[in-house]
Amino acid sequence: MTMREAITAALFDEMRRDERVMMLGQDIGLNGGVFRVTDGLLAEFGADRVFDAPISEAAIIGSAVGLAIAGMVPVPEIQFMGFSLQAFHQIAGPLARMRYRSRGRFNCQVTVRMPFGGNVNSPELHSDSFDALYAHIPGLKVVVPATAADAKGLLTASIRDPDPVLFLEPLRGYRGIRDDVPEGDHVTPIGKARVARPGSDATIITWGYMVRTAQRAAEQLEKEDNLSVGVLDLRTLAPLDEETIAAAVAETGRVVVVEEANFTAGLAAEVVSTIQERCFYDLEAPVARVTGFDVPMPNAYQEFFVPDEKRIIKAIRETLGA
Repeated sequence: MTMREAITAALFDEMRRDERVMMLGQDIGLNGGVFRVTDGLLAEFGADRVFDAPISEAAIIGSAVGLAIAGMVPVPEIQFMGFSLQAFHQIAGPLARMRYRSRGRFNCQVTVRMPFGGNVNSPELHSDSFDALYAHIPGLKVVVPATAADAKGLLTASIRDPDPVLFLEPLRGYRGIRDDVPEGDHVTPIGKARVARPGSDATIITWGYMVRTAQRAAEQLEKEDNLSVGVLDLRTLAPLDEETIAAAVAETGRVVVVEEANFTAGLAAEVVSTIQERCFYDLEAPVARVTGFDVPMPNAYQEFFVPDEKRIIKAIRETLGA
């Protein structure tokens, strides 16, 4: 399956399994979603469980909070992650804090789906990566698949989780990632990283579509420099799997963290800080970062903003030469 097909399969499976699961968002019903992720759901489950929301991200998330308190399991879609800023007060407020605010009386079993990521030459606010912004908020889990199999397994786990989850879907992965996806009930645990490629000389830590880019860089380094470079796919950004990160660092002692968001105060900085605190004596060189730049995501020429194989390879070679 492609990643898009895997996400659609998970939505169908969970709506069939649990009649409380419902969808709401812009153009998700009649149109089947701008990327056709929700295509067919309205026809099978009806307008009471799949309905188009007004162009108001705050209303979408606020409605999902109320539905969850009332006993439903809503899966709202924010059409692009950049649009989520219009609902930030609902996400960081009642969605993330309801269990805390009510002293455990209410929970918000809500999975917010958000496409994100650059190098698709989209208009402003269509490719922004605000994953670090949401990973910073207590009460939220932040999940990012890098394979079609994980897209299905992690989305299933997210919908079943009793607390709010932000499920971030790499735009380039919808049709650009294809792999074998288990049939039937498939659950990938939240909070557990995945070794996407073993290595003994250096480790690349990343998530989302950057996992594919890192794998291609590692393959090129093996071919050109005879280097064994591992790739660790975080899969969950909040909470971080610190144990698997520490094991990967101990294996090679040389690490490059890759993210496509801006450089300053990004999620990569949190990973580097975690490594410094937990694994300092395992390091053979300073941890390097390869990221986007401290400018807004451009409308065109996004290939110069988003990390590519060339920039990752350069960072690995510099880290090995330190």
